[in-house]
Amino acid sequence: MFSARTSPHPEEHHVDSALPTIQHWIDGACSTSTPARTSPVFNPALGVATKQVALAEQAEIDAAVAAAKAAFPSWSNASVAKRQGVLFRFRELLNERKLELARIITSEHGKVVSDAAGEIQRGLEVVELATGFPHIMKGDFTENASTGVDVFSIKQALGVVGIISPFNFPAMVPMWFFPIAIAVGNTVVLKPSEKDPSAAIWLAELWKEAGLPDGVFNVLHGDKQAVDGLLNHDDVAAISFVGSTPIAQYIYETASKNGKRVQALGGAKNHMLVLPDADLDLVADQAINAGYGSAGERCMAISIVLAIEPVADQLIEKITERIKGLRIGDGTPTDTHAEPDMGPIVSEVHRDKIASYIQIAHDDGADVLVDGREISAEGAEGGFWLGPTLIDNLPTTSRAYTEEIFGPVLGIVRVKSFEEGVELINTGQFGNGTAIFTNDGGAARRFQNEIQVGMIGINVPIPVPVAYYSFGGWKDSAFGDSKAYGLQGFHFYTREKAVTSRWLDPAKHGGINLGFPEND
Repeated sequence: MFSARTSPHPEEHHVDSALPTIQHWIDGACSTSTPARTSPVFNPALGVATKQVALAEQAEIDAAVAAAKAAFPSWSNASVAKRQGVLFRFRELLNERKLELARIITSEHGKVVSDAAGEIQRGLEVVELATGFPHIMKGDFTENASTGVDVFSIKQALGVVGIISPFNFPAMVPMWFFPIAIAVGNTVVLKPSEKDPSAAIWLAELWKEAGLPDGVFNVLHGDKQAVDGLLNHDDVAAISFVGSTPIAQYIYETASKNGKRVQALGGAKNHMLVLPDADLDLVADQAINAGYGSAGERCMAISIVLAIEPVADQLIEKITERIKGLRIGDGTPTDTHAEPDMGPIVSEVHRDKIASYIQIAHDDGADVLVDGREISAEGAEGGFWLGPTLIDNLPTTSRAYTEEIFGPVLGIVRVKSFEEGVELINTGQFGNGTAIFTNDGGAARRFQNEIQVGMIGINVPIPVPVAYYSFGGWKDSAFGDSKAYGLQGFHFYTREKAVTSRWLDPAKHGGINLGFPEND
């Protein structure tokens, strides 16, 4: 049985000599100094701190940026062949050892190992895209734009780029950014979440093994002080961020004010519109997958099902039946137990926040049909457990409807028509992802054209684009002008120069002409 605890773990601790410390990775090696501040790193399935992570002070922030700045001239001038070779080697090493990384993610985030491995595989797609950068980096050339004058363009790296990534995808989200940034010649300072920082260090060590020069990829652990240090540092040229909407807006406003290029992806409240002609078994399966996978800790998770009547009762019955079969437990399979379907919540504080939204929905008159607060995992009662939750008749005025919960809570809202469903989606604060389930091609085409959301699925519940397209939402789900990865990622991490060139023929010198230059 779940019982909400009101004593959250403090965000910051003094150094605990009994716990191993995860250090910063600066200029090709882990720091060796004793940190002034640390934060505990928990195994969410057990509810105990197993490590601590150093929290950066200004000296570490400056050192990481300085290392990246010093490495930039030689790396940006390295041959295309050299940079591409390092990327290919990194890709091969990561593909060979991804299960090792998946287990690290599970131990700190809680998601099941197969889900962690899937996260890494999606990140690998961007690494593979980045290996093709020589083609994308080619400029244009026009000979004889004017008599004897050639015009061409070249694309160059920005310099030091900061990447600030969230806890829910400690490998994939950084890989949305750093493979492309590094491929085109930038150097990187990655600030991972302090909740699950070990994946970033593992990736840094892999880069070194792949032959990446020291200083090109640095890992700076920390809290708001580290974030602000990157946003305000004169030597950081660009910031890439994924996280909640309030923080994304803060990142965008602060970094932009400081003259930096910014892409800041925020939160979501993703809807699934179910038409009466849809295959309800397919819908129920996909609602389970999209609502409860990774314990709902996904910005692309489906959190609201808009059921056009009269299908709601039948759909709820199918979803409820499937919930009964889900296994909740420690995400790492062992000799004594198979991998469960869903692991714990990442932290006690976040678990309790999710639980509070369930109570809000109940107090606002919704029907809590399946209550995830009522579960625990046998043998791991101290873990941060909250099971799949299903809420019917969720009022659209409730905070449980309007705000991002970021947990395994699926709300059902009954609507009377296609138009009503579209209106609810389009008037929402967020515009990250949405989906429609139907067998009507005309309705699907109308939906994709009318809906005001950045990523759309047609009978696909989590429409995360493949690497050669770009990821990003609309409205309060994204700030800045650029999406992540794909061609927009390459554009974000480079700037273009146009060069106009004339090599004079000594026999045809033009002489003096003070008039405005004209094409001829």
